[in-house]
Amino acid sequence: MNEIKFGTDGWRGVIAADFTFERVALVATAATQVLAECYGKTSGSRTVVVGYDRRFMAETFAKKTAEVVQSLGFDVLLSESYAPTPAFSWAANNQNALGALVLTASHNPASYLGLKVKGAFGGSVPPEITQKIEAKLAQPPTSAPTPGKIQSFDPWSSYCDALRSKINLASIQNLISQGKLTVFADVMHGAAAGGLSKILNVPIQELNSSRDPLFGGGAPEPLPRYLSQLFRQIRTHRRQTEGTLRVGLVFDGDSDRIAAVDGQGNFLSSQILIPILIEHLASRRQETGEVVKTISGSDLIPQIAQLYQLPLHETPIGYKYIADRMLSTQVLLGGEESGGIGYGTHIPERDALLSALYLLEAIAESGMDLSQLYQSLQEQVGYTSVYDRIDLHLAGMDERSRLLNQLQTQPPTEINGQAVVDCLTIDGYKFRLADGSWLLIRFSGTEPVLRLYCEASTPEQVRQTLNWAKDWANRNQG
Repeated sequence: MNEIKFGTDGWRGVIAADFTFERVALVATAATQVLAECYGKTSGSRTVVVGYDRRFMAETFAKKTAEVVQSLGFDVLLSESYAPTPAFSWAANNQNALGALVLTASHNPASYLGLKVKGAFGGSVPPEITQKIEAKLAQPPTSAPTPGKIQSFDPWSSYCDALRSKINLASIQNLISQGKLTVFADVMHGAAAGGLSKILNVPIQELNSSRDPLFGGGAPEPLPRYLSQLFRQIRTHRRQTEGTLRVGLVFDGDSDRIAAVDGQGNFLSSQILIPILIEHLASRRQETGEVVKTISGSDLIPQIAQLYQLPLHETPIGYKYIADRMLSTQVLLGGEESGGIGYGTHIPERDALLSALYLLEAIAESGMDLSQLYQSLQEQVGYTSVYDRIDLHLAGMDERSRLLNQLQTQPPTEINGQAVVDCLTIDGYKFRLADGSWLLIRFSGTEPVLRLYCEASTPEQVRQTLNWAKDWANRNQG
């Protein structure tokens, strides 16, 4: 079995191989004890929220987790149904609990399940707390003389009420009811299923809403290769109903990541959605606060922040860094290129349903397609770019070490014919080039995988730069 190690957001493993009832009991025990140590005094609580998504046996593992927490003398609020991970983060904060233990593997393939640990504040616990959990795993199991109580709860009602309160619901409802906007939602067989309908209370076109633990043979990740059905439906709708607005919204397995498809059937990553959301919140909603981006975020993001005179803060990649910032200062929006976006007026947590609602509100109040909104922003600041990312699998960890050493001792001074003018090393190696484009080279911490990110003015430049990076890696692996 692989060692139990927490990644950027929880512990994940292959069901029956790494992720077993015995190991879940160990993690649940350690996590509950650490949550009590870290948040017990400030919250005054002895309650832990336990929730789950729609993966294979997720509810059974959640029941086991609840029984373990109960045996330790803590009370449990056990979800009566699947729900988005942000709903359980909301519940932890709203119910004044010690935190939440959520059985989910997010966007991972079907063979995985995992456990995310959320703090009393309503977001993922920081690395120093997961390190404490890992340190406790070697301790023998314990139980309390008096067990706690398990009570079931509805994770949807309070969460949906909270999201409704943040938007102009009527403007969205009216546009849909009048037939001027058609909303497609690809929930990828995941925990967002039924969510938009519950909140909006108007008809939408939901795709892949059935429970399928195999996720149609793919993975519940909002990437173009998994969205062929959504692309077809939107393009068919466009041919049949010219002159109306349409949008596709895509949610990952536990509904903390989002992507979209515009009215023409084009994929929109969060690199495009984040600038649209900043403009909507700052301009139409008149909200303010700091914009937080990771180093892999588009160069358009700081330009839109500057357009609306908003401060900008840049972090390493990983939403935990954004969440930390949200706990220490007033943040308008914090987002990462992989689809996680959160808001300072909500909990310090990625929330795809709230992002979807803000995007719908932007469409309703502007009367424009998402790509029209994006193009308008590009024109306002005079900046156009194309972005892409690829993962390059290396032969082994030795090759990873060799490439890392090469970057540390002999970093490139020229990339794809362009001089390197700057190199940022807060997370990997981000090379700024003379023509304004950039290339980011990062390594997975746990696998022999090289992650390559690029933004440039044309698709050809992006492709050529990424190919240069692949050739560089292949030459230097030895």
